[in-house]
Amino acid sequence: MGDLLGEDVEVISKDTLYRCLDHLLPHKKELFSYLTQRWRSLFHARFDILLYDLTSTYFESDPTGIGKRQFGYSRDKRSDCVQIVLALIVTPEGFPLAYEVLAGNTSDKTTLGDFLQSIEAQYGQAQRTWVMDRGIPTEEILQTMRNSSRPIFYLVGTPKGKLSKLEQAFLDKPWKQVRDEVQVRLLPQDRELYILARSTRRMHKERAMRQRRLKTLWSRLKELQTQKITRDTLLLKLGAAKKEAGRVYALVDIGLPKPGQTINSETFTFRLRKEKLREVRKREGCYLLRSNLVDQDPAQLWQYYMQLTEVEQAFKELKGDLAIRPIYHQLDTRIEAHIFVAFLAYCLQVTLKFQAQQKASGLTPRAILEKFAAQQMLDVHLPTTDGRRLILSRYTQPDQDQRLLLHQLKLTLPKQPPPRLAVTPVIPEEPFVVPTFLSQERKIRHLRPQNR
Repeated sequence: MGDLLGEDVEVISKDTLYRCLDHLLPHKKELFSYLTQRWRSLFHARFDILLYDLTSTYFESDPTGIGKRQFGYSRDKRSDCVQIVLALIVTPEGFPLAYEVLAGNTSDKTTLGDFLQSIEAQYGQAQRTWVMDRGIPTEEILQTMRNSSRPIFYLVGTPKGKLSKLEQAFLDKPWKQVRDEVQVRLLPQDRELYILARSTRRMHKERAMRQRRLKTLWSRLKELQTQKITRDTLLLKLGAAKKEAGRVYALVDIGLPKPGQTINSETFTFRLRKEKLREVRKREGCYLLRSNLVDQDPAQLWQYYMQLTEVEQAFKELKGDLAIRPIYHQLDTRIEAHIFVAFLAYCLQVTLKFQAQQKASGLTPRAILEKFAAQQMLDVHLPTTDGRRLILSRYTQPDQDQRLLLHQLKLTLPKQPPPRLAVTPVIPEEPFVVPTFLSQERKIRHLRPQNR
């Protein structure tokens, strides 16, 4: 940190660095506008297909329930913690276009309208297609997009419950093969196109998951029939089994004993709901999509929707490799600045990914950073006769793999830093390691003159 700031690390206050976060947010829009231009120039990136999704991240800090830190639906399964909601727009290649930090109790359905306006205000009017999962747009928002004077196209997932209403209309529509394992049925209706897509691979996956959970539930119910427990205890155990089984629980019809009855195979019964199972099997592997791109190739629409996984990957990298957590800030401005720094790191990672793909398609940012993690920088402390210290900062020479990466990525290591004098005479008794953001290690070694 001292080398980056050009200051002695011993005089840098942690609180001073935190206060520097207050100066970042005013430059957020300007920076993203600059980045989109750079990505267009470097990688010919396009921003006409926008993938939109939301996630949440929780806090360990107190007090709770203040500002944007609120209790809400936790995608991290931490309902005991306050959180914020992150809304993100990326391209199918993973380039981020914009993000927003929202209150932790924000409903997904209330977020899209503001984003539509902010994207046009920042990047101008253009023909864009918004790709979203179900639960994000409301019917009012979709109607606004359809009736807009400028083309605002969308492709959105639809709850399977909607399929029940349209099932009869789809029956007389033929299946069209759009990919090796994907078939679709098309239903034009009210200036929209409904696409019923069926993926063989997805069907096998969902069927295997359902069979595994149903088998586990069935075995658990048989165990409960033989246990010597009260009716109240049985209800508690059934609640736990229901939570573990999820939607599969609805496939079993359970008969409960009356109060005071003994638990056995006659008073506690269960059977498979075969009609419900047939209905579930028929819909496994199916997606119902809707769009106002009525003339678009169905195969292309399917591909757009499958690319929503790119947003999920961005969230995964933010919470994993880039370690957006833990967050201990309490002021909303500091929280947003913290998220801003994390997104800057994600932008660097995306840029590194595309630079690596141009040289070797199988090379990932994680592999590159793991290679460079062996590159270390040492501070050698030499005491002087007047009580000061001469500090020599030196980085280790790159090995063969690192030299190859530097050459392929067209990176040049800086010159070795010049020596500097430290006024404070305090020298730690033991060497210590300061981890950096990229998980490299900076080892501080202290050399003392030997007694002669």
